[in-house]
This record gives sequence, C-alpha cells and structure tokens, in this order.
Amino acid sequence: MWTKEGLLELIETRLRDHKFILVSNREPYVHRYSGHQIECVQPASGLAVALDPIMRACGGTWIAHGSGDADRITVDNNDRVLVPPHDPRFTLRRVWLNRRQEEGYYYGLANQALWPLCHIVFTRPTFRPEDWQTYREVNQIFARAVLEEAGDSPTFVFIQDFHFALLPRMLKERNANLIIAQFWHIPWPNPEVLRGFPWKEELLDGMLGNDLLGFHLRFHCQNFLDTVDRSMEAKVDRERQDIIRAGKPTSVRPFPISIDFEEHNAMAQAETTEQEMERWRRALGLHADIVGIGIDRLDYTKGICERLRALDRFLTTYPQYQERLVFVQVGVPSRSRIPEYKSLEKEIEKLVNRINKKYRKWSSRSWRPIIFIKKHFPQHRLTALHRLAHFCVVSSLHDGMNLVAKEYVASRFDEDGVLILSDFAGSSRELTDAIVVNPFSEEEFVEAIRQALEMSLDERKKRMRKMRAVVAENNIYRWAGKIVSTLLKFEFTAPEETHVSVSFSGS
Repeated sequence: MWTKEGLLELIETRLRDHKFILVSNREPYVHRYSGHQIECVQPASGLAVALDPIMRACGGTWIAHGSGDADRITVDNNDRVLVPPHDPRFTLRRVWLNRRQEEGYYYGLANQALWPLCHIVFTRPTFRPEDWQTYREVNQIFARAVLEEAGDSPTFVFIQDFHFALLPRMLKERNANLIIAQFWHIPWPNPEVLRGFPWKEELLDGMLGNDLLGFHLRFHCQNFLDTVDRSMEAKVDRERQDIIRAGKPTSVRPFPISIDFEEHNAMAQAETTEQEMERWRRALGLHADIVGIGIDRLDYTKGICERLRALDRFLTTYPQYQERLVFVQVGVPSRSRIPEYKSLEKEIEKLVNRINKKYRKWSSRSWRPIIFIKKHFPQHRLTALHRLAHFCVVSSLHDGMNLVAKEYVASRFDEDGVLILSDFAGSSRELTDAIVVNPFSEEEFVEAIRQALEMSLDERKKRMRKMRAVVAENNIYRWAGKIVSTLLKFEFTAPEETHVSVSFSGS
C-alpha cells in the first residue's frame, strides 16, 4: 500500500537531481489582507492539499495564478515567494493576469466552453473566438514562466487540468529537455461531442505535447484515443495506449485520484469532531430520526436539483418518513459570475422553498425536510456532518471522480452509513458497494433512498467496510506515486540536442 512516507522517499531519492515544476490555475497559498495585517492561507482546494506534500518533499517550484489581494506585495522581484511561510519548503512562482485575461481564459473558454463540453449534462457550451485567443495568450504567459524556471536544466513539469491544454506543446517546441505530464481532472467525452469544438485540432495537438497524459478512468483514455484517431493525423496504438504525432509519442494512462484516507479517518475520530457534531445539531435543530446529506459546489454537473426532486417524490411515495427525515444540502458558491451558475443558485433556492412549503401544511411541528446552506465550510466541519448522516447522496450527472463520496466513506470509522452514488461519477467504478443510481431517473432514485433507509445494520457495515478498504488502498499517495513512477521511465534529451527559447511570435 502506498503511504505518505513511501511517496516522499520515492521523490527524495529519484527526483533529487532534477528540477520539478508543477503548474495549476489555483495557487496553493494565498496572501490576503486581514485588517491591517497580511495572512497566508490555503484555499479551499482538494487539489492544492493533495499536491502540497509532493512539493514539500522535492523542493520544486509551483507556478500558479496570483489571486490574493496581498499576493503582489509578498513576492520578490522575480514574482517568487517561499511557502509555506512557517516552514518554507518550496517556491511559489506567481503569474499575473488582468481582468480581461481572467474573464476570457478562466470564466470564458475554460468554464463556458471546455467544462460543459467535457461534462455531458446537456448544458450548451459557448464558443467565443476572443475567449480562445485569450486562452492561448494565457497559456503563453504560463509557458514563459515555466521556461524561465526550468532554464537549461533537465526538468519534470506536471501540469494540472483543462486550463492548460495548449501549454505542453508550447513548452516542448521551446525546450525539448523537459519531461511533461498533464492530468486532466474532468471527463473526456466521446469524439462526436468534440466535433463541435471549433479549435479541436489545436487543442488536441497542444495536449499531445505531453509525454504522459492522465485521466481518471480508462474509459476517458479510450475516448481521447478515439477522438485523436478521428480528428487528426496521428498514429494511435490502442494496445500500448500511445499516440504518435510527428514522430513524438504521448502515453495516455488512467490514474484515479483519491484522498488521504488516514488523515480523514483520524479527523473523524478526533474529540473536536464530536464537538462539531453537537454544534451542527444545535445550529440546525437536528432532531430527526434520519439525516441525509449532500455536499457539493453549486454546479449544474452535480445533479442537486435532481436529488431534491427525488427526495420530494420519496416523501410523497413513502409518507411514513415525513417528519422523520431531514436532508441537509451544503452548496458551496462557485463561478457565480457565469450566468448559468447564477441561474442554478436561484433554481435550487426556489425548489427548496417549494418543497418545504409543500410539507409545512401537513406537518404537526416546524419540520423542514430540506435545509439548504449556501456556504463554504472547512474540512473538519464537513467531517462532523459526515458522521451525523445516516446516508450521503452524490448524484453527479457527470463527474471525473468526485471525492465527496470517498471523504464520506473515510469519515465513517464506525462502519455505518449508506452512500448513494451516481453511476456517472468516476468514483462509482471503485465504490461498487454503494447504492449506485441513475440520477436522471426519479423513480430509481426514490427506490435507492428507500433501500438506504431500510438496509439492515449488518448490511450497512459490510458495505461500508469494503468501501473503506478500497479508499484506504487507492489513496492520494498511490495516485501521485503511480504518476511519478511513470514519469521516471521517460528519458531526457541529450544536452547538446537542447535549445531553449522563451519567445513567442507576436508577443
């Protein structure tokens, strides 16, 4: 089993003689003003928390967008700052974007085009030529930063997610002595869906600049191979899962991401968690026999409205559970500047009010079947909510993995609780002892809730025990270790063959 110590030993022994650069849109540490003081905080990002130990071990450089209001004042003349501040272990290199760039690259192309394109949930993507131009421009800005940090040294570059599809090719064309990996954290759809993307060949060519390209599932890898095969001139080796474009190979591999099981398990057993559970009970007036939870970003891919409608139908179909069941839905505000997200927030609030009003006239006391909380909470508070819940619903309409499901399982050291999990979440491939449901089918959803509530204690414990073993085995350190181990199989270009350039035409 992979452990934190095993991963750190691998990094310290095998990466010690090479530079290691990680690239992500979101930074792992943010400097912000708090009154007249400056504080340094870790943002609410599972990705940042997962990758932080790797960077601490290798002492590399993390390149990310500087988004904090005190970020500029805390860097040196080269836009660098050592982090974390209390125990500096690696360098954070900040990249600056103006409002136009952020709007076009992040809120535009990344989240109004690629996000709905890759998540097949029937939300129409928006393809604006100016957004694509800005996306390309921002990828060039990040490419300059990577090339400056790498210099002429042999360097491993690990790129995160769909914000940087063009970055690998930009880097390879200017420095052949880079070994580049990219992990695509969202699904990759079938070739027919990608046909509509106006710049698909440039997008795919950019991604084929990688030596290693990772997805959560083998199914997503297969979709990518099919897309390349149908869209551009390249040799696709399905047996080896390699693509050769202009004589240069890209290995396409599945690496299912996960969580730090031991950390979540320990947090769940802490005395402070018991206190937080009581805090939730008092704050929400949780006196119901049965508590269900959903914890999600407010995103149309998460199937929040579908689960609320299913809960409504369940209470109508099985009225014996009225006044006995309360469902707590935590919704973390997300991308609220995008119209579809604003509309979703309003739809959820309207639906919650309608359902609660519907049952109020039947209730003999002040029972609200749904409690909706629109707020971000730190992990220790969510862990307490996991502990309180008789069942947890993850009803994603399409999701690369979904770590909420794994966090719920890791928190249940008592081996109780039931997980209702969408068949369209990548985690359903691993957590086969969950009640797997089609979130588009209200009737199936209703029966899944009934099954969860009527399941015997022995059956609940048997299922939870199996799921906990899976999450413990397939932890975040296994994910990172597998990627690093695969990267180490690639060989650097001989120094005399390397020419480094940081210039871009028209820049």
